[in-house]
Amino acid sequence: MHMNIADRAAMLREIDRVIEQGPFKDTWESLAGCRVPDWYRQAKFGIFIHWGVYSVPAFGSEWYPRNMYIKGTPEYAHHLAHYGAHKDFGYKDFIPMFRAEKYDAESWAALFEEAGARYVIPVAEHHDGFQMYASDLSEWNAAEKGPCRDTLAQLKAALDRRGICLGVSSHRIEHWFFMGHGREFESDIHEPLACGDLYWPAMPEADLHDIHSKPEPSREFMEDWLLRCCELADRYRPRVFYFDWWIQHSALRPYLRRFAAYYYNRALEWGQEAVITYKHEAFMFGSAVPDVERGQFADMKPYFWQTDTAIARNSWCYTEGNDYKSAASIVRDMIDIVSKNGTLLLNVGPKADGTIGEEDRKVLTDIGAWMRVNGEAIYDTHVWRKFGEGPTQVQEGQFTDGVDKAFTPQDIRFTMAGDRLYASVLVWPEDGHVVIASLAKADASRLPVFDGIIRGVKVLGHEDSVQWRRDETGLHVWAPGVRSDMPVVIRVQLD
Repeated sequence: MHMNIADRAAMLREIDRVIEQGPFKDTWESLAGCRVPDWYRQAKFGIFIHWGVYSVPAFGSEWYPRNMYIKGTPEYAHHLAHYGAHKDFGYKDFIPMFRAEKYDAESWAALFEEAGARYVIPVAEHHDGFQMYASDLSEWNAAEKGPCRDTLAQLKAALDRRGICLGVSSHRIEHWFFMGHGREFESDIHEPLACGDLYWPAMPEADLHDIHSKPEPSREFMEDWLLRCCELADRYRPRVFYFDWWIQHSALRPYLRRFAAYYYNRALEWGQEAVITYKHEAFMFGSAVPDVERGQFADMKPYFWQTDTAIARNSWCYTEGNDYKSAASIVRDMIDIVSKNGTLLLNVGPKADGTIGEEDRKVLTDIGAWMRVNGEAIYDTHVWRKFGEGPTQVQEGQFTDGVDKAFTPQDIRFTMAGDRLYASVLVWPEDGHVVIASLAKADASRLPVFDGIIRGVKVLGHEDSVQWRRDETGLHVWAPGVRSDMPVVIRVQLD
């Protein structure tokens, strides 16, 4: 039985009660008292998962449910050619085809563990409005339709057994407009649309970059959004609650504060550390962790941050013909991100049947193999006095990951743990001679970046001793026996 109007009103009162009685209030001043959990700072590497009904057509991207209703798009033409007229076969008709018959949460969790991930964030609800978990708020969820399984609960159980932290991602707010183009011609999206329906509210799409755009989300829709977020928090107790873009819309601000206060208070009741991640300026700085989509920062930041990106350049979900990045490229970006006080959330897109494709698996296993040798330079580390050195300038901002960065053997990134300084050489030189300029001795003309004592030098994963010498040009390391297409880590033992 799903919640009726009275049930929803009671739940909203319960949300207010938790906020009133807990230490966190729904004000930015109060929410600024949140603390980034230590486990999150130290994890450095997580897995993002885009999997849903949109995985069935496997065409274009996870925005297929929107674009299939826009005349002139490749998705619109593809839909007509393969499924027929929209009035006869709409997006809802993909749901029975989304059977997830080969979904095995244990095999997913084992793969993520092998990759070296320490947290996993599946998309619990994407813009399409189909919940990938059991819900009392709508029948349009994976426990009642399609797979007829609580896929999120199964994944949580498998991750818990491996000590991997579960987060969740909500993209629900974009559903306000996501199906709206279906009203513009004869399709299966029509009146009346009521709260809880798959296609509700299907409003006209305004300027998505205008945080004051009209029509703005209604009170009914935003209260439903709040209830869905709180239901997710209570039922699955995620350690991270990730929000996609458009929650920065001005109309949503009071509801964001209410959810944050509720979630942070509930986490205290559960006895666990939890945090929210966000994009743009949706949350007041200091009340949650900022995220950069498909991009990173050019310099080290004094605050902790996250990059979310995908193995595929062209799509977050599985589509036929995805353009996949290499493991080496992803590892280089991860090293750069971690050296600048960030963490990497890397997306995979499973197929509709629940299997993870060979391309994704190969990238993840290659990353895992590198992490087993070099993970000490990533996990549980902190920033050094500078993030790195070298000629390559990383372009700052979102959506900058479409092309591999042209790193050189002079591009080195630093992390530190205890008395160990890690210098990750992003491209290993053919002659095996590396010069770390930041570790140069002082001379009469300048102060050094580092003026401490070096006790030893080791190349991780290379058992032979290496030759090293420090002079006014840098720390010279010779390891001609090392051959690698992946980054190579030099551990510098300090005293």
